[in-house]
Amino acid sequence: MIEVEPIAFDSMGTRSMATLVRTGDLVILIDPGVSLAPVRYGLPPHPLELARMEEHHDAIVEAAREADVLIVTHYHYDHHMPDEPEIFEGKVALIKHPREKINMSQRRRAAYFLSVLEGFPRRLEEADGREFKFGETRIRFSEPVYHGTNPRLGYVIEVCVKHGGDKFIFTSDVEGPSLEDQVGFILEERPDLVFLDGPMTYMLGYRYSAKSLQASIENMIRMLEAGVQTLVVDHHFLRDLNYKERIMPVYGAAREHGARVITAAEFADKPIEMLEAHRKDLYETSW
Repeated sequence: MIEVEPIAFDSMGTRSMATLVRTGDLVILIDPGVSLAPVRYGLPPHPLELARMEEHHDAIVEAAREADVLIVTHYHYDHHMPDEPEIFEGKVALIKHPREKINMSQRRRAAYFLSVLEGFPRRLEEADGREFKFGETRIRFSEPVYHGTNPRLGYVIEVCVKHGGDKFIFTSDVEGPSLEDQVGFILEERPDLVFLDGPMTYMLGYRYSAKSLQASIENMIRMLEAGVQTLVVDHHFLRDLNYKERIMPVYGAAREHGARVITAAEFADKPIEMLEAHRKDLYETSW
């Protein structure tokens, strides 16, 4: 049995993909970090966003207390909290390799993170392309894949948690997936549940192309055809108020295959609160 709990996501009001996974013999926290866009629509974070980030930060810290294993898929600040290494105390830390398949910015962040992390985890492992077993739970990591459509923002590692006959995949920041190696890990594992960082459509035509969007749509449909029953599409994707319109063929394919395509908030039975995408509205209305 695998139980998955979204802790903080863009559909829940902050930039994050923090996810808690419980199996019969292990508790795993993936990407314990949270942040806000410093500027959106020319505006700084609204007080409601700041309050939500504090709420999500506290929830991540609480989840870390419960977890046996903490995973960091890359070194952006919405995926790890380098100034709070104490959340790793006594834990197993499985991390993206800090020196290989990594851009200069993340290499510097990783070096700092490791310098402050020293002495806190009881075990620290570079996870790229590896598999780990804890009791009846297996955690397999992809080889590094692009953060997005090219290496400019570096690389991430995808995560597959297996227990009994259940499989869950967490893609980290693939922004799609528009590339074959990003979707290939999912098609190989054939999970029931996927938490996917969806296409970066709020920058469509600027930093994200129509070609990449079409490839992402096709790859999401391939995932549903391969047996994914619940596809949670969130993170970069939920910064676009018109997100549903962007991938209408995916929703149609889900209906054909008896599957669901939903946000992390919906998965958690919470209201969708796209605070960043609504930042201009928040400033224009009373609060």
